[in-house]
Amino acid sequence: MSNRSSFNEFLLLAFSETRELQLLHFSLFLGIYVAALLGNGLIITAIACDHHLHTPMYFFLLNLSLLDLGTISTSVPKSMSNSLWDTRTVSYLECATQLFLLVFFILAEYFLLTVMAYDRFVAICRPLHYGTLLGNRACVKMAAAAWGRGFLCAVLHTANTFSLPFCESNVLGQFFCAIPQILKLSCTDSYLRKSGATVVVACLGFGCFIFIVVSYVQVFRAVLKIPSEQGRHKAFSTCLPHLAVVSLFAITLAFTHLKPLSISQPNLDLVLSVLYLVVPPTMNPLIYGFRNKELKDAIRRLIQCVYCQHQ
Repeated sequence: MSNRSSFNEFLLLAFSETRELQLLHFSLFLGIYVAALLGNGLIITAIACDHHLHTPMYFFLLNLSLLDLGTISTSVPKSMSNSLWDTRTVSYLECATQLFLLVFFILAEYFLLTVMAYDRFVAICRPLHYGTLLGNRACVKMAAAAWGRGFLCAVLHTANTFSLPFCESNVLGQFFCAIPQILKLSCTDSYLRKSGATVVVACLGFGCFIFIVVSYVQVFRAVLKIPSEQGRHKAFSTCLPHLAVVSLFAITLAFTHLKPLSISQPNLDLVLSVLYLVVPPTMNPLIYGFRNKELKDAIRRLIQCVYCQHQ
């Protein structure tokens, strides 16, 4: 990263030049951020404190909530701060750090969603082997692999992006430090240097997506064979939300980073980035947690316990 002398800061996209709309953006993002913190925090605390939830599915859900907190905490607070104080600047080092953490959390979450698809496949299609295939040690290894792959991809992306020479404007068309926007500022014409890391990660991500789709095809075939309507409903209620989250997350993420830079438009990029950065961390607690009876009961017991201790 010997590029720092090119310029010392970037200018992020402002949601509006009007002060009232800036404060409205700050208020909306603050509400979303607080909701994500409370939802994911409750899930993490409930799963960690309730021994009834010390199972593979809830272990992976705890990891997902941690990654969601990391994703939204890396992107949203800086944007809120800029709107509140009417500024757009982000330092070179701060931008590099934000990009690294975002790639780390986002890709680790995607890999973890792949592991969660495997968990649902084994639970429904291979229930007799569930304890063997998804023992404590295996779950820890799979979660560690998801976090580790995210870290390695983040190192690759950050090193590749910030090793490029910058000779254009320092204005980023996004409210956070996004790889496509930074690549547009590069003055190199080398397509390989610009897109090499993205292509590698895209191939890995596509492989994960195919694995998820194949897993759920097998799951749905098995669910349709369940004689009990209640059993089918329970199975679908745990699988369909996960598949919806994965599809939204993967499609918006892939389109954002794989579409040609020439068709990049600020409004489209803004909507896509909100869909994979802000929506999943806020909605995942509702989709995965508060629709789950066991988790709702654990959260209720946790709240009652805290309430009793303060009496």
